[in-house]
Order: sequence, then structure tokens, then C-alpha cells
Amino acid sequence: MPLQKPFITQLQSRLTGDFNQPVTIRSVSPVSGGSINSAWCVHTDNGDFMLKVNSKSAYPGMFRLEAEGLATIRNTQTIAVPNVILHGDFDDHSFLLLEWIDAQRATPQASQQLGRQLAAMHRHTANHFGFTANNYMGSLPQSNRQHANWSAFFVAERLQSMVKLGVDKHLLNSQDVQNFEKLYLRLPELFAEEQPALIHGDLWGGNYIIGTNGIPYLIDPAVSYGHREFDLAMTTLFGGFAREFYEAYHEAYPLAPNWQLRTDLWNLYPLLLHLNLFGTGYLGQVREGLQQYV
Repeated sequence: MPLQKPFITQLQSRLTGDFNQPVTIRSVSPVSGGSINSAWCVHTDNGDFMLKVNSKSAYPGMFRLEAEGLATIRNTQTIAVPNVILHGDFDDHSFLLLEWIDAQRATPQASQQLGRQLAAMHRHTANHFGFTANNYMGSLPQSNRQHANWSAFFVAERLQSMVKLGVDKHLLNSQDVQNFEKLYLRLPELFAEEQPALIHGDLWGGNYIIGTNGIPYLIDPAVSYGHREFDLAMTTLFGGFAREFYEAYHEAYPLAPNWQLRTDLWNLYPLLLHLNLFGTGYLGQVREGLQQYV
């Protein structure tokens, strides 16, 4: 969506108030890569900022929840996230203004640091699986009701809602539903329960940045307290993570044996989400992944 002058004027006023000094927006330039939000680099006389804009009515509370997720990660003091400058609404627009991070390609050293720091973040635990608030995974609402174990949480708050949506959209058939029901019954025997870990929740290769200072930053979180294998599984789904990342993670916080055999299990959730968002191109991957465990 193009940025209108009244919105830019309002943003400039908010920045002036936030910095307690006059701030002038000199220009804005589009940033590629967002499928849900429009993204912009805001050039001001006080530096550059990352601006994300979407529809307040279509995605109520999305940026407030994203800001809360970033704050939750930041408060662990384990891994960097962009600083949140402002978030709010203007007419039907919601916006989130973030620190601008100049990026570079991941070096082996940066990948190692990312692995070690993610492992440190995963050591932050809670008493229950879930989170204090619901949030979003991509553009779909994500329920984070709390459960005592990962099996119950993964079924009730992750798979069942996505399967129901797939049926409602006529993307999944009755045999698919039966297979998922079999999985729900088998799930507790397929993995070892662990303490709830703070997870990013949407950790594909596009959701981290290596700054020009070599520091890794996590972006676009869908946080909850979950099983840490879920984060590691998502890193394998679309690529973008180097061998050094996995080696450093495993050295810092070893995973249970044969964790790689469960990546397709945990990736059923993001694949179902992609099926519901983008259609039958993901149906084969969902069925192939499911068939391994039923």
C-alpha cells in the first residue's frame, strides 16, 4: 500500500514526540520481501528506520503482538532483535517502526554465533507450553492457550485448527482427517518431552539478519514456550542455515538423539499453514510428512 502524506506527517509527529526533538522524514523507499505487510525504509535526519504497514481491520493487533514477542526475546539477553521505536494505528493502517539493520551475508562465524545464541534463548523456560497471549503465524491467528505438555499443546493449539481450516477450504479430505486423528493418538510416543523453551516460532531463513557488524538478529517472531525441536525443524524447511549453525547449537545445548527424524513431524504445522494460505501446492508435502508417523 502506498504511503499517503497524512500518514507520513503523523509518523513524523510521533517520532518528534518519541525522541523529544524535531525529526524530519526526508524520504521513504520500499523494501522488498514482505508478503503480508508493505515494508519501507524511512530516511530521517535522525537516521534510518524500518517501517512495516498493514491493514488494522484485516490483522488486528498484529504489530503490538510482534512488538511483545521481540521484547520477550530481548529480555532474555541472549540474542539480538531490532529495537522497537513505535507501533500504532492511523485510520485503517497499523504500523511498526523498527531500528534499521544493515545486513550482510552470513559468515561461518556469524552462523556459529546464531546457533549458540539460539541455544541460550531456548534455555529460558516456563511452567507451561503456550504463551500469555495469542499472536500470529504469518497472516493467520495463532492460539497459545497453555498446556502441561507439548503433545497436548501441539495437537490442540497447532494442528487441529489448521486441519479444520484445511477442511473448510476443501483442501483436506476425510482420509487426511483420519490420518491426523491417528497422529494425535500416537504423538506422545514419537518424541521425548522437554521443559517448555522460549521459541521464535517462525524460524525460517528469512527471519534472521546478520548485521554488518556480524551480529545475528531475529525478526518477525511468533513466540511461545514450546519444544525447541520445533524451531530447529523450521530451519530445515526452506533452507538458509549453514552447517556451522547446527554444529554450534548442538555443542551448546545438545538435542535428543535422532531429532532429524522428527523435523517432518513438527513441520506439519507450517506446511498446513502454507497449504491454507497458498493452496494445494503444499498438499503433497503435508501428506508425505504425515504418512511417516501414522
